[in-house]
Amino acid sequence: MNPVRDKTSGMSADSSANRVSNGVNQEHFRNFSIIAHVDHGKSTLADRLLERTGAIPERLMRDQVLDRMDLERERGITIKMQPVRMQYGDYVLNLIDTPGHIDFSYEVSRALHAVEGVLLLVDATHGVQAQTLTTLAMAEAQGCVVIPVLSKIDSPAARVDEVKAELAKLVHASPEEVLAVSGKTGAGVAELLEAIVTRIPSPRGSAPSAGEEPRGLIFDFSYSTHRGVAVYLRVFDGTFKKGQPLAFRAAGKEFIALETGIFTPGETPADSLSAGEIGYIVTGIKEPGVVAVGDTIGAAKGSLPALPGYERVRPVVWASVYPESQDDLPVLRKSLERLRLSDSSLSFEEESSGVLGRGFRCGFLGLLHLEIVTERLRREFNLTLIVTIPTISYVVTKTSGVRETIYTPAKFPEYGDILKIEEPWARVIIITPPEAVNALVQMLYDHEAQTLATETFGDGRIEMTIEMPLRELMRGFFDKLKNVSSGYASLSYEILAEREADVVRLDVLVADEPVAAFARVVARRRVEEEAEKMVEKLHGLLPKQLFVTKIQARALGRIISSRTLSAMRKDVTGYLYGGDVSRKNKLLDKQKRGKKKLLERGRGKVNIPEEVFMKMVQSSAE
Repeated sequence: MNPVRDKTSGMSADSSANRVSNGVNQEHFRNFSIIAHVDHGKSTLADRLLERTGAIPERLMRDQVLDRMDLERERGITIKMQPVRMQYGDYVLNLIDTPGHIDFSYEVSRALHAVEGVLLLVDATHGVQAQTLTTLAMAEAQGCVVIPVLSKIDSPAARVDEVKAELAKLVHASPEEVLAVSGKTGAGVAELLEAIVTRIPSPRGSAPSAGEEPRGLIFDFSYSTHRGVAVYLRVFDGTFKKGQPLAFRAAGKEFIALETGIFTPGETPADSLSAGEIGYIVTGIKEPGVVAVGDTIGAAKGSLPALPGYERVRPVVWASVYPESQDDLPVLRKSLERLRLSDSSLSFEEESSGVLGRGFRCGFLGLLHLEIVTERLRREFNLTLIVTIPTISYVVTKTSGVRETIYTPAKFPEYGDILKIEEPWARVIIITPPEAVNALVQMLYDHEAQTLATETFGDGRIEMTIEMPLRELMRGFFDKLKNVSSGYASLSYEILAEREADVVRLDVLVADEPVAAFARVVARRRVEEEAEKMVEKLHGLLPKQLFVTKIQARALGRIISSRTLSAMRKDVTGYLYGGDVSRKNKLLDKQKRGKKKLLERGRGKVNIPEEVFMKMVQSSAE
């Protein structure tokens, strides 16, 4: 491959010569990421870039080469960030392959802060989607140079000119500036590489110099049993070397750098990492909760302040996770601790349920994050799990004035003790075909959504910006959206602050005893509907007992719905032959009195089988 001419900087030759990192002129570094809606060809394009630059030998090349987990490859989504370093002529290109789902928006924002440019990828067959708008806004907020790129141009359904104009309008560029590529055939990849080195600037930050204090931003990390945590970082100042005493600014933890290196794409040791580079540092730390995305790493006794933008990730969705066998509780605990060593956004604490036994109340970034974590627990640690219906957290102000955050419906105060309830909201962007709008409007009403704005694209599709309670977004909203739009609508969202909520706690009572695992928080306007649904469902699942069993739903301080499950009846007269009917009636009366005494003495406990609990509380938003 011929060397590429340097078209990026107006700096003098002398100043460029002073900006050298590991023998490479720092002006020849290009740090970038690819951002796109799910299934717009991001991983396939990354494959072609690696292939074209020779970063991976042909014998090792495979589809989705940067997606290391089987779960990623099966579902066709990126879950774990993967940096990679490529050589293109005189240029060093550092690509950070980021997750595309909104659940990981904070991690993506830190990765975008670590690069100077992004490739905004849009599928030529589908056009701009909801997540396209969200990721573009994120990149612009981080000050990244945006290169608009059209993908899948080889598809017979591609609308190249139409979507190119749509994308150009979105990024305020001319259609000629929009590049067209095919990750499948490799068409346009050479022109894309040229655009990366000509349009994306060299790394921001100070030039490395002897004795200068090092400082870098952590955008991800991994864990191995032998080496502990390895942090993935972008170096902004100075040089990191093996053996240096370093520290995390937010965590306050000091350590010695055991190894420094780069991604090729595997971890490859290097003598040092200097300003402008992307690489890793092995810390040796094996404690969960110490390392966090967005933290600043620097000299142990350094004076440079932390880089801006760090925040502790707050869980959005909560669910209880129980082992099917209580013998597996220690294994589940160790498995969660192990996952947290490579996923700082996962939180958990032990809890106990009277029927399900001991388990863990876990916090997640969203429903996809919940699904990924539980699936990894099943696959990587061979655990069989019971996962409860996911819920959100509420801020409850009691009549006494005490204000507390409630993570589980079972801990909600009694109806008369609540002064005010607040819940998180979400701003949602939906892009839908026009023929689905009428059904969508009704669906938005059912989910308490407020429409803020609408806009029509050139191809007739409609963009709707709405706000709604996060509780309602989790109530099967995405699946219903796909149904009403025949799969053509797309959605993205961001979490907003809490607002006052009109919700109530709904309890299910079996034989006058509340079952904590069945408690839910529902909208007041839907409480009767939900009460009827839950009572009917349990009535159909619960086996008959030795006595008549009441199944009730209680909310607002009263019983909302009730069904009676008839008693299991043993044939106590089966051995009688002939004689007066009074003999039969005596035995039936004796049976009735025995059942009554059973209840009066408090021994009439209902046995709820495990499979009934699993069907009632398993992870599925209805």
